[in-house]
Amino acid sequence: MALYVAAAMHDYDHPGRTNAFLVATSAPQAVLYNDRSVLENHHAASAWNLFMSHPEYNFLVNLDHVEFKRFRFLVIEAILATDLKKHFDFLAEFNAKVGDDPSTGIDWSNENDRLLVCQMCIKLADINGPPAGDEESSLGLPVSPFMDRAAPQLAKLQESFITHIVGPLCNSYDSASLVPGRWVEPDPEEEEHENVESEEGEDDESTCSEASQKAAPKKRRRVFCHITQHLVENHEMWKKVIEEENKKNDQAAESVHLNNVAEPILAIDEEEEESGSREEQVEGEHPEEEVEDPDWCQREDCKPPGEPEDRDPQ
Repeated sequence: MALYVAAAMHDYDHPGRTNAFLVATSAPQAVLYNDRSVLENHHAASAWNLFMSHPEYNFLVNLDHVEFKRFRFLVIEAILATDLKKHFDFLAEFNAKVGDDPSTGIDWSNENDRLLVCQMCIKLADINGPPAGDEESSLGLPVSPFMDRAAPQLAKLQESFITHIVGPLCNSYDSASLVPGRWVEPDPEEEEHENVESEEGEDDESTCSEASQKAAPKKRRRVFCHITQHLVENHEMWKKVIEEENKKNDQAAESVHLNNVAEPILAIDEEEEESGSREEQVEGEHPEEEVEDPDWCQREDCKPPGEPEDRDPQ
């Protein structure tokens, strides 16, 4: 019941901004909660304030004081666990509980262990965050990763989020056999191969102490879960999208490079430039001389200068 209520409350009155943004801009919520799990504290406090302000909707009226106090504690702890800043701390603690060591494991009679499972469960259901890139840009703040509207990176965001956040969290939950699914029957060939290896190991360690000669603990049974299967397929799909986008970007960059290739600019020495200008000046003087000498071409019987005149044969 506490987990259901926490799931309903965990994002109540969300301002659409991250904790980092609220702290960087000294938002009222950040000042109120001393920059610590700002959004999570705000969600819990606002939701409880709404719930307590309408007694007619109080479905916890039958709980006594101790039960209500415990219920409220569980709800608040579950909501505060959704702060991603503490994500890896929860993951490390949970992994220590669900390792292959048979001496460890979840003690369902322990209240702290049950609370940890609830916190991991709501984290799996949460893992979401609204963008604030537009306002960050308008305020002159660095735009958060994957929040730049001008350069959307949906595929990279999904792939990175699955790789670093969702995947490890889901694997840990799967290792604890807490995911819904069905048991996977072991492969007889794999079991036979493992038995052969274990027998060879026992022969090699015949001189070891009795403690080391004890059989190794059996591996946990595998569980097939549609959720984890879809997660794997989703991850592979986004990886393919990234590969296709990279190919398109490379082709576009190559075409732009080819279009912008220009002929090399040759350096011109001062001597060559001066000689070239003199040649142009000399070539420009010839037509002027021809135009300014019209005497010999104005008469019908004129001859070009230097050409001998025709003599009468008589």
